[in-house]
Amino acid sequence: MPATDHIKSKLGEVPHKPGIYLMKDRFGTVIYVGKARDLRRRVSQYFHPSRRQGWDLKLNALVDAIYDFDTHIVRSEPEALLLEGKLIKEFHPRYNVSFRDDKRFLLLKVNLQDPIPRFTLTRLKQDDGAKYFGPFAHSSALRSTLSMVRKKFNLRGCRPLTPSEPDYRHCLYANLKFCTAPCIGNVTREQYLDQVKGACEFLDGQCEGLQKQLEDEMKKAAAAQDYEKAARMRDALDDLRRTTQKTNRFERVPYTLPVAIRPDDDLVELAQALGLPNPPERIEGFDISNISGTFAVASMVSFKRGRPDRSNYRRFRMKTVTGQNDFACMAETIHRRYSRILKEHADRPVAEVQSDVTGSMPIALPDLILIDGGKGQLNAALEQLR
Repeated sequence: MPATDHIKSKLGEVPHKPGIYLMKDRFGTVIYVGKARDLRRRVSQYFHPSRRQGWDLKLNALVDAIYDFDTHIVRSEPEALLLEGKLIKEFHPRYNVSFRDDKRFLLLKVNLQDPIPRFTLTRLKQDDGAKYFGPFAHSSALRSTLSMVRKKFNLRGCRPLTPSEPDYRHCLYANLKFCTAPCIGNVTREQYLDQVKGACEFLDGQCEGLQKQLEDEMKKAAAAQDYEKAARMRDALDDLRRTTQKTNRFERVPYTLPVAIRPDDDLVELAQALGLPNPPERIEGFDISNISGTFAVASMVSFKRGRPDRSNYRRFRMKTVTGQNDFACMAETIHRRYSRILKEHADRPVAEVQSDVTGSMPIALPDLILIDGGKGQLNAALEQLR
């Protein structure tokens, strides 16, 4: 699409810095998330008419649907990659293919409370008292650095949680003298714990000494025309820098993204279209899903003042419905949802519960209920509401 005046004015404000960009359609829905080393250059490429001749159908469809965009600046390209994956899992944009599964970036985990602590790779952070490093954008660099750390600090790489003497006899790390073998008492647990803590400090970024050592070895190998060794030292140095580079951790979306361009105006227009006395402050929507007629669930989304209220999203697993019966599933869901609210606020008038949109009460009755389905689902919902 030709760049509108609004988009042109925003393009002029985009900096030449690394970050991520989010393309949105006219409803404010995020339809594509991308990363860039240079945001200004990358985003402006979408609006150059001369470039469209070489685009495929999918890219042309994406650009035709763009109505607005947002950007977020980060410190480095790996950080942009991490945030891109986070946002794709958050918004599920329809034009993104990568990162839409449940696969996450690698983390490095060590539990100092274990009998003999060990470093392991994981993709899920749990509240188990362990220490976590990451996530890491480059998995191969992380694995290479972990191998280097084990050799430098003489740490074990065996799998058993508590290795014993039989494990030691078949341990490659012990035979190559990479590990100090605390499993057979070569060092005490306290001495081995000091080794692990040293590795933790190293992974926290205190690795300047090893970087200087690798750099010196690389230069010496190059001067001696041992180019294979120099290349290995170069790769190890790159992996180390990638792994220990500091990045921000994005627990949630780092800024407020409106779902619509002008949500307040949209609510006014919605009230006029439906003949409502006032713009709906709270909206709840329901949908039924069946998997081969054997697993029926209902999902509910909630909006407050035109924006997603994710803390009040709900999912209902059917308790009384057998087989595939969307009407009965909708009836059960509506009954369970609103009978529970009224029971929790039995001492308050319904009108008072419905008007409580300030957040002073945990849950309030909505001003508008959306039912995904046909007349059957709608009638089932109406019957339960009555």
